[in-house]
Amino acid sequence: MKKPNPEELFDFPCHYQFKAIGLEGDDFRVAIMAAASQFVTVTEDAVKCRPSGKGSYQAVSLSVTLNSYQQLVDIYAEMRQVAGLKMLL
Repeated sequence: MKKPNPEELFDFPCHYQFKAIGLEGDDFRVAIMAAASQFVTVTEDAVKCRPSGKGSYQAVSLSVTLNSYQQLVDIYAEMRQVAGLKMLL
């Protein structure tokens, strides 16, 4: 059985949600938005933030429309460079 090419798993354009967990504060949220904004349009209402139980971290969910697999790869690569990032889903 042939392993599917990751690009074949998506039907572009498509809606996609990135989830980043990092340090609490506006700087992290803004940096995640800026990373994605280099490749797609990001609106303020496309971003949802949820603090951790102790308030040290936050989960930032970012919903965008992707037009290509390359955008997905590029956004993940850019988000990995954000200071304070602990996990990227």
